[in-house]
Parts: sequence; structure tokens; C-alpha cells
Amino acid sequence: MNERALRPDRRTEILTKAAELFAHSGFHGVSIDDLGAAVGLTGPALYRYFPGKEAILSAMLIDISERLLAGGEQRVAAHEAPRNALSALVDFQVDFALDNTDLINVQMRDLAAMPESEQRIVRRLQAKYVSLWTDALMEIRPIDRDEARAAAQATFGLINSTPHSAWLSRPDMARLLQGMALAALAITPTPE
Repeated sequence: MNERALRPDRRTEILTKAAELFAHSGFHGVSIDDLGAAVGLTGPALYRYFPGKEAILSAMLIDISERLLAGGEQRVAAHEAPRNALSALVDFQVDFALDNTDLINVQMRDLAAMPESEQRIVRRLQAKYVSLWTDALMEIRPIDRDEARAAAQATFGLINSTPHSAWLSRPDMARLLQGMALAALAITPTPE
């Protein structure tokens, strides 16, 4: 039986540790040997799980982009009222930002280190996620698509600044970010 069959969570462990190391030292500041040592393997042993360091970065950022889109789609589907759908998207993004600071830092700094084809996948997934916000916002406020998209992306910037400003407890930071994001979007959730 191969090692992957014995340790199916090993890929997840590698991705989690890589996010931590890349967030701290940058993609180019972490060697394959550094990453291997951090997960208890030799650097070359990582090649059983990923063909190279770029593949690790790609898997990490594509996976989180897919999870964000799927989570966003679930929130929108769970709410008939656009205000509540957008409020649920804000809550979801806040939770993501507070729980994934390493991934936010890696995404902001190291996306360009991915192969172009994988960057396009991430950008396409991100565009779909932004569209969920844009569509909900346009149903609430009389604004055009470009303005709604800009408002959504500015709100991501506010929420995703969390890795640089998390001085409060997690619940307090979540409440602060949720309130600021909803105020920035001029949204008040309504009972369904």
C-alpha cells in the first residue's frame, strides 16, 4: 500500500504548512527542503504528493477559491431576500478572513508565482464569487454592475485587511468587520 493511501490527510497537512511558511517568508523565500522539514519529510519526498513547489501554491490557491465560491453559492441559495444573502456573504467572508490569514497573505503576495494557466483558474473562480456579491447588491441598490463590483471588491479589501489589524478577540473582530462591511455596502439585513 502506498503512503498516500496510508495518509490521505498528508496533502492537506502539506498545504496548511505551506500556507503558513509562504505567508511568513514568501513563496520564493521557502525552499522545498524547508517545507519538507516542516511536515516531517525530506524535500524530495514532497514530490510524492506534488510535482513541485508551484504545484503546491496552485493547489492551495485554487482550492481556497473553489471553497469560497461554493460557500458563497450556498449562502445565496439559503436566502430569498437579497439583503440577507448579501449579509450572509459578508459573514462568510469575515469568517474566512479571520480563519485563513495565511492564505490571504499568500494570495495577495504570491499569486503571480503560479503558472499563468492556474492564475486564470483562480481569477475565473474569484470573478464568479465577486458576481455573487455584485448581483445581490444590484438587487438592493440602484447601481450599475461596475459600481456594484467595485463596492464588493472594496469591501473584500476592508475585510481581508484582518491579517494586519486583528487586535481584538475573534468574536469582537468579527462583529466589527461585519458592521463595517454592511455599513460600507449600506445594507441592513431584513427578516425573511
